[in-house]
Amino acid sequence: MGAYEALAASYDRLTNDVDYEATVAFYQEILKREGVSPRRAVDLACGTGSVAVLLARQGLDVVGVDQSEEMLTVAAQKAQDLAPAPQFVCQSLENLRLARGVDLAVCALDSLDYITNPEDCARAIARIYRALNPGGIFIFDVNTPEKLRAMDGQVFLDEDEDVYCVWRGEFDEESNICSYGMDLFQRQGTMWRRSFEEHREYAYSWTQLTDYLRRAGFTDIQVYGDRTFRPPEKGEQRMYFKARKGRIRRKHNSE
Repeated sequence: MGAYEALAASYDRLTNDVDYEATVAFYQEILKREGVSPRRAVDLACGTGSVAVLLARQGLDVVGVDQSEEMLTVAAQKAQDLAPAPQFVCQSLENLRLARGVDLAVCALDSLDYITNPEDCARAIARIYRALNPGGIFIFDVNTPEKLRAMDGQVFLDEDEDVYCVWRGEFDEESNICSYGMDLFQRQGTMWRRSFEEHREYAYSWTQLTDYLRRAGFTDIQVYGDRTFRPPEKGEQRMYFKARKGRIRRKHNSE
């Protein structure tokens, strides 16, 4: 079973410790420092739409993009009472195509790590650059390679009264990919349904992603520790990136 097919229905319950409000507050602080007040935003790899909903509640015109139809179904249900509600689109980031340009693009919770072919990741970043309006900002985070390597051989458990999830990590040095198999047990009435998913994340380095951003045309690139305004430190679990699409410079005719 593909990643997030079975997990979608239980994702929010298993990730109720994720502080989406703090993540969006960090986005807002970056935008404040950059002097940017976006009107239209895209939440890339939006999953069940938690970030998209928070951005919409702040008055932004939001589109959420994800390649999992199951996750998007949950997202649409979560946002149905908002006015205007975010629009949700099923696309991969490598083939991103928006009907209108955006002023802000965000990609939360190490979603770019799920693009396990580096050239596909570079292609996705180039597509994101094209989707941004001039002067637009791109903010995303990834797991550090140190964190993904440390997951090798680890076993994790998440549960509540209706969901039981066990996942095991394995890091392959040759492919630079962390794989974790997930056994998921979901209560359905008096019965339990078991399913299995495999998730894979590529351990992108700070320099690798910075190079992809530059190749796409981004400038003003900054790399931060986990929701801080300092560079990532040894032992950091997550790092954030901020980049800007340059403004169009108009030529003025001399008289």
